[in-house]
Amino acid sequence: MPAARQRFLPYAALIGAIVTLCVGTSLAKGLFPVVGAQGTSAYRVGFAALILMLVWRPWRHPISRADLGRVALYGAVMGVLNLSFYMAIRTVPLGVAVAIEFIGPLAVSVASSRKLIHFVWIGLAVLGLAMLLPIDPGAKPLDPVGVGFACVAAVMWALYIILGKRTGHLHAGRSVALGMAAAALIVVPIGVASAGTALFQPRLIALGLVAAVMSSAIPYSLEMIALRAIPKRSFGVMLSLEPAMGALAGLVILREHLAVTQWLAIAAIVAASAGTIMTTPGEAVTEDVP
Repeated sequence: MPAARQRFLPYAALIGAIVTLCVGTSLAKGLFPVVGAQGTSAYRVGFAALILMLVWRPWRHPISRADLGRVALYGAVMGVLNLSFYMAIRTVPLGVAVAIEFIGPLAVSVASSRKLIHFVWIGLAVLGLAMLLPIDPGAKPLDPVGVGFACVAAVMWALYIILGKRTGHLHAGRSVALGMAAAALIVVPIGVASAGTALFQPRLIALGLVAAVMSSAIPYSLEMIALRAIPKRSFGVMLSLEPAMGALAGLVILREHLAVTQWLAIAAIVAASAGTIMTTPGEAVTEDVP
């Protein structure tokens, strides 16, 4: 029994990471009416940067100027990714936004191989995106601006994976801490300019800290535990469940009801992502956003 429990623990940690990320993002959306998407993004990125810097203390370790430039670019993409995703979920249901965002890492995975089966997954993902259109009488039309921000987030996630690999020779925790600090330099000023003095109310700061911990610090820590014991391919397949979990969190916490075709669209994109990972040579993984 102890051995079985030990094997199950990393998978439980990964499921916990997905759940806390989606729940934390849903709670963060509750701050939108007060500080806006930009202010909420500033809370998430700013507090995440502070926590990661205190945990990893990257200033205690030397880094070359070239590597610092790579990390800064990686962090800038991370910042735009976070901001564009929060701008998307202002008007687009959480599950739908996550599904659109997943097209970015899916494209990166497909680009690494030329197998015929990958065209099947591409077709399935395209079908899923088409099903997100308001073709179902019960579906509300998606806000084109929100969809546009979700597409920007998808592009940024693809770039995040590519640039993250270029910093793969660096210590993971320290490079993410420096990257998140660079992201904060972009996102926090935008949040302050948008939300103004409301951003500094103690009650809202506390809520922003809770949202940041649940949507960044806890999921990232749990994923670090999971990655030590779960094969990367299995990790990526399980991570592909995130759009569905996002849709469930949106339904339960935010009361975001989706039409049947939109649930089917999310299922198609989840299947396309998982199928791509399972049929890509090597230890493929869809990297998550801290």
